[in-house]
Amino acid sequence: MASREAVESGRALGIWRSTALVVGNMIGSGVFLLPASLALYGGISLLGWAFATAGAVVLALVFARWARLMPKVGGPYAYTRAGFGDFAGFLVAWGYWISIWCGNAAIATAFAGYLGVFLPPISESPAVAAVTAAAAIWLLIWVNARGVRGAGIVQLATTVLKLLPLVAVGTLGLLYFDAGNLRPFNVSGEPTFAALTATATLTLWAFLGLESATVPANDVRDPERTIPRATIFGTLGGGVVYVLSTIGVMGVMAPAVLSGSTAPFADAASAMWGGWASYAVGAGAAISCFGALNGWILLSGQVPYAAAKDGLLPARFGRLSERGTPVFGLVISGILATVLLSMNYTRGLVGSFTFIILLSTMTSLFPYVMCSAGQFLVSRRAGGRVDGRRLTALLVPALAFLFSLWAIAGSGRDAVYWGFMLLLAGIPLYVWMRRSLQRSSE
Repeated sequence: MASREAVESGRALGIWRSTALVVGNMIGSGVFLLPASLALYGGISLLGWAFATAGAVVLALVFARWARLMPKVGGPYAYTRAGFGDFAGFLVAWGYWISIWCGNAAIATAFAGYLGVFLPPISESPAVAAVTAAAAIWLLIWVNARGVRGAGIVQLATTVLKLLPLVAVGTLGLLYFDAGNLRPFNVSGEPTFAALTATATLTLWAFLGLESATVPANDVRDPERTIPRATIFGTLGGGVVYVLSTIGVMGVMAPAVLSGSTAPFADAASAMWGGWASYAVGAGAAISCFGALNGWILLSGQVPYAAAKDGLLPARFGRLSERGTPVFGLVISGILATVLLSMNYTRGLVGSFTFIILLSTMTSLFPYVMCSAGQFLVSRRAGGRVDGRRLTALLVPALAFLFSLWAIAGSGRDAVYWGFMLLLAGIPLYVWMRRSLQRSSE
């Protein structure tokens, strides 16, 4: 159950807010800016969506089972540590934290792109876009520092608002569908399997966050039931919205035009219904990205907080403010996301977004691999049975493990290289923490 302090203070997250956290963290910059990145591949990207959706559902089943077995704050970090020990737990916490603050930079970039619908200088100048993105990050750090309940309310409100433009483009947009925009099926010039792998990895970015409800477990009411339900419902709901809305956008805009768009949903709406629709959808997309950024910033403090409580990160990450929030982790995450924005703004808005999401996806897939593999150990300790279904207990994590490896391969050499280097950069910190603990125990 949620902590007594959370319940008494009104901070506990129920099924609606927990599901909103999952849906809100997934449906953000991913679906609203991804069509521009996918346009370089053409219609084959829709097949990539199908594979990514199937893989995300399998991963959701893995995390739903973990939540039933161990409803503990920390999510992927806590699960990996239970299966493999401190060092693996540290690497997952470190990698997952990297993926979060990298993702925050990408989401904030998408937010700036859609804000450019109303203020063109933002999308026209990479430097102005980077500054706008950084401002959004720091505004929401301030909101989250005021408490989990306030962040949950923002998340629920923005989740409801963001669905409106997606549903409109994903349903009414099909009336304007032009199959010619999806031909040739693969315009990338890459082999079919390579293009499919790349698009599946790109689209998987939109599903990152499916484990969101598992992270602030101490703030969730009845976590044994609420977290699994929120995880499954949120992933399935997000997948349906993704596929329909992407078909709507790609069926309206030619690939050459779509690949250069900094606000593809707004541009698609303008092509279908005129300028007024561009502003309406642009507003919804900006709200969506803002809501997703809010949810991920919440997690950017919770993950290092959980690791610090176990002595795997400096103690300052584990200290709570008077409002019960890990402010230090929020601030450090904001600084790192701001640095990443400043280092990549010269790529242009879409180019910067594409690179950052691949980096974030790659570093988040490592925790997914470890969480999937860890369930084999848990199954063995439990006699190989979960709810009396041995086959499911083994098959689901096996499929999740293989899918995660395949998606890592699709991240590309640059993302794998930099992601691996960032993971290794955390090892000296782990050594320093362990030596400090040893000295203190002597």
